[in-house]
Amino acid sequence: MSLAVLRAALPLALLPMGLLPAQAATPLASEAFVPFTPPSAASVGGESLSGLGGAETFDPVGRALLLAGEMPLVWRGTYQPFDNSQIVSAELRLASVKPMGQMIDLRGELTVGGVTTPVQGNLNAESDQLDLLMLCQCEVAGLEMGGVFTGLQGLQLSGWQAPRLTNPGGRLDLRPLSSSSRVATPVSTTNTSRGSAVRGLW
Repeated sequence: MSLAVLRAALPLALLPMGLLPAQAATPLASEAFVPFTPPSAASVGGESLSGLGGAETFDPVGRALLLAGEMPLVWRGTYQPFDNSQIVSAELRLASVKPMGQMIDLRGELTVGGVTTPVQGNLNAESDQLDLLMLCQCEVAGLEMGGVFTGLQGLQLSGWQAPRLTNPGGRLDLRPLSSSSRVATPVSTTNTSRGSAVRGLW
């Protein structure tokens, strides 16, 4: 056999031996492998793994109509500024409670420490979030125009956020009077497109 033929056959003879390390590094198939089976919809609370779930059954517009008809008009409690331990009496008297979609428009008067000021606010019937603004150019127990009462428990508990960073705010804790609860009245659907008049806040 000539030298040229040996040189051509030599790489072919070494080829399978060069592949052996690569074949050894490849994991071999095993019969002990268990395939993954996703859980059924019943085991994850009735929701699919895609996160879509079922349709929402809560009606915030209907709850707003219900709250507007049954909400007490008089709330009493206390207000405590965060800068000291002084606690003063507080009373909220609602003169107007009107549903506007899933929001409830609130108008009335807030008396804190014997000083009364008009207020205007919105209550979200879906999240129970409250925003209540003071409408007077006055200071009442550290409260001033431009600040807002915000809360996540409706009218019961809210915090005062002052318009200035030097005012630490305070806490308003109210409870409804049982004698002030009113009977639910049917809401007219003939004039729902107009809504209530928009009033300037400051």
